[in-house]
Amino acid sequence: MTASDPRPAGLSSLVTRALTGVVFAVLILAVVIWGRTIGLGILLALVGGIASAEFYSITRREHRLPNEVFGVIAAAAMPLATVALGRVGLTATATVLIAAALGWHVVFRKVRIADTATTVFGAMYVGFLLAHLVLIRQLDHGTELVLAVILGVWANDVLAYLVGSTTGRHKMAPTVSPNKSWEGLAAGVVGTVLVWIGFSFVADLEIRLPLLALVGVVLAFAGVLGDLAESRFKREAGVKDTGTLFPGHGGVLDRFDSLILVSVAAYYLLIWAGMR
Repeated sequence: MTASDPRPAGLSSLVTRALTGVVFAVLILAVVIWGRTIGLGILLALVGGIASAEFYSITRREHRLPNEVFGVIAAAAMPLATVALGRVGLTATATVLIAAALGWHVVFRKVRIADTATTVFGAMYVGFLLAHLVLIRQLDHGTELVLAVILGVWANDVLAYLVGSTTGRHKMAPTVSPNKSWEGLAAGVVGTVLVWIGFSFVADLEIRLPLLALVGVVLAFAGVLGDLAESRFKREAGVKDTGTLFPGHGGVLDRFDSLILVSVAAYYLLIWAGMR
C-alpha cells in the first residue's frame, strides 16, 4: 500500500485474509465433493508433505537434526497408502518410517535420540493423523462425513474467534494462546455440535442425535487441543507462523492444526458410533 492509499493497512490485511480463506475453502470443498477418495488422498499428501516440512523447519530452530527427507516422504505417502490399502497401508508406511529412522540413527553417530524422535513424530503427527480422513471417506456416507468433519472444524474456529474477540473475558490458555477464551470455546462447541446434528438430516446418518451431539463436543475439544499444541510448538521455536504459503493465514500447518487431531478422533468416534 502506498502513502497515498486511503485504505487503512488493517483493512488491506483483512481483505487479503478473507480472499485467501474463501479460495482455500472452495478448493477443499471441491476436492472432497468431486475428487473421490483418490483426490482427497492427493490433497492430503500435499498437505502432509508441506506441513511436515514446516514442522521440521521450526524444530531446527531448537537445534534438532531431524531427517526431513524420511519424514516428508512418509507424511506424503501415508494418505496415498491409505487410499490404496486402507489401514494396512497406513500402518505399513508408519512401520517403514520407524525402521528407516532407526537405521539412520544407528549409522550416523551425530544423530541423537531427540533427532530421531522428531523425525518420526513430525511425519506421524501430520501424515498419519490426517490420513484418517481417507479412512472416513471410505466409510458409508463417506463424503458427507468428511464434509461434517471439516465444516465442524471451521464452525468451531469461526465462532470461537467471533465470540472470543467480542465477548471473551476469561482466558483459557494465556501463556500459550492469549486470544483464546472460555467463551469462545463454548461458542465453538455449540457450532460443531450443530454442524453434526445438521448432517444427520442431510445424509440420513444412522446415529442417534445424542450420540452425534457427543461426537460434536469431543471433536470441538480435539480441535482446540490441536490448535493449542501447534501454538505451543511455535512459541517454543520463537516463530509467529509456521510458513507463508497462505497470505494472512500463515503456513499449511497453521491452517490444518485443528483438523489434524480431529481427523483421527472423528474416525474412531464414528466407528464406535456404528459407522462402517
